[in-house]
Amino acid sequence: MKIAANNNEELAEAAFTTQSSIFDEIYANNTIVNYKRERVRTHVLQYLVPNSYILELNSGTGEDAIFFAEKGHRVHATDISTGMQQALKRKVEAKGLDDRIGNEHCSYTMLHHLQNRGSYDHIFSNFAGLNCTDELGEVLDSFSNLLVSGGKVTLVILPKFCLWEFLLLFKGKFRTAFRRLFSSNGSKAHIEGTYFKCWYYNPSFIVNRLKNQFDLLSIEGLCTIVPPSYIEGFAEKHPITYRLLREIENKLKSRWPWKYIGDYYIISLQKK
Repeated sequence: MKIAANNNEELAEAAFTTQSSIFDEIYANNTIVNYKRERVRTHVLQYLVPNSYILELNSGTGEDAIFFAEKGHRVHATDISTGMQQALKRKVEAKGLDDRIGNEHCSYTMLHHLQNRGSYDHIFSNFAGLNCTDELGEVLDSFSNLLVSGGKVTLVILPKFCLWEFLLLFKGKFRTAFRRLFSSNGSKAHIEGTYFKCWYYNPSFIVNRLKNQFDLLSIEGLCTIVPPSYIEGFAEKHPITYRLLREIENKLKSRWPWKYIGDYYIISLQKK
C-alpha cells in the first residue's frame, strides 16, 4: 500500500506540475473560485494572531501565501509539485515578499522530513489538496509536533457527500452523483492528461483522529448552496440567483446539515 500511495503522489505531482504554468490563468477570473478563496481566507483570518507563522500544505502557485504575507504574516509554503513551487517562487520574488514567504518541496505525507520544522502558529491546507492521499490519518498525526501550544489548524476538505453532485442524478450523470459514496478505494481524478486517485473524508474522521490533542473550533460548509466552480459560467449567467445563493449560504454555512454536505467543508481545530 505504501508503494501504491507513493505512486499516486508521483502521478498527482506530474499532473499539477503540468498544470502549474496555466493554473492561475484557468482560475483567476472564475467568480466562484474567487468566492471560495474569500470564504476560506475570512475563516482563517479570524484565528490568526498578529505576525502568525503559517505552515501551508499544497500551496500551489502561492495565491494564499501571498495574501497572508501581505496581511503581515509569515508563511512557509510547501508542495510536492516542482512546477507549483517554481511558479510560487517567481511570484514571491516579483512582489518582494522573500522575507515573509519561504518555500520547500515536500509532500504533506513526509512532514517529519521538513527542513523548516517551525514551530508554527497555524497549519493551513486549501482546496482539497489533502484529498489526494489515503494516508490522511498519518498526516494529521504529524501536526501536533509542528505547532506551538494553542496553535491552530485549518483544512479545506472534500466530504463523502456533496448535495450538488448528488442532484446530478436527475440529469442522468450517475457516475458523478455517486462517486463520493462509493470511493473507499479512491476515486479517479483527471488533470492535464494524467489520472490519479483522491479520497473523501467527513469531518468526523478528522475530529476523531485529533480528539486527544486538539479541540474543534468550527466547521463551515463551502459550496453547499452556491454551486461548485466546475458548473462553469453559473455566476455570470445567473447573477441575481448567484448573489441570493451566496446570502443564503452565508446564513446557513455553520448549521446542520449544511456544514456537512457542501462541495467542501472548512474545519479548524486548536492544539490543547
